[in-house]
Amino acid sequence: MNGLITLNSRAKSVYLASLLMLVCLAPGCIESEDSTNSNADNHALYEGNSSYVTMNIIHAESADNETLKYTIEIELYHDLAPIHTDNMRSLAQAGMYDNVTFHRIIDNFMIQGGDFENNDGTGGYAAHWYGYCDGQYMSNSADCDSETLYTLPDEADNGLRHLPCMVSMAKTSQPNTGGSQFFIMPDDITEHDWLNGVHTVFGKVISGCEHVTTLSEVETGAYDRPVIPVIITSATVSE
Repeated sequence: MNGLITLNSRAKSVYLASLLMLVCLAPGCIESEDSTNSNADNHALYEGNSSYVTMNIIHAESADNETLKYTIEIELYHDLAPIHTDNMRSLAQAGMYDNVTFHRIIDNFMIQGGDFENNDGTGGYAAHWYGYCDGQYMSNSADCDSETLYTLPDEADNGLRHLPCMVSMAKTSQPNTGGSQFFIMPDDITEHDWLNGVHTVFGKVISGCEHVTTLSEVETGAYDRPVIPVIITSATVSE
């Protein structure tokens, strides 16, 4: 996954397989199949066309000894990916992204974070019941064994592409398994076209994308984990 934008077909397939298996292992959930305004538990989706999430990020062992600090602003496209955007907005409002790391970073590819459970890519789940439990559609949340299995429905066929500065949902190799983990493309790529229609793009970094590029170049070790942590100290929502 650390290849450049001009990937050959073999490299693309290796990247895709690696992304699908490692980019995220988090669950999530969806609305009922016959409604785009609310889900099975009557959670009303945000009705605006867009909203914004501002993330303050540090590259340091902790906030107490921060030396490098960055701010990015993400525009969420609620009209094109209503469930994914509602999910990120809700998680940010609940403080679930505060003090969460970007646990996996690959130069010339992406930075990935959002695992508020384990901070290592094995956890995280959807903010609300959106109709899916561990990738399976269910008409009632009571049929799902645990809220930690809440997942999101794929909204990948929305016309958005994996271009520079775009924000996309991480998931397993199975459909409808997005939860809380997301990844952001730096501004020094052209397009990760092999991910289009597979992972759901739902927003864009409209301010500070150069910081995403800087963070994509930090030193990493095993499992593409930054040697010095990259931490979201806060994520706030605005209209």
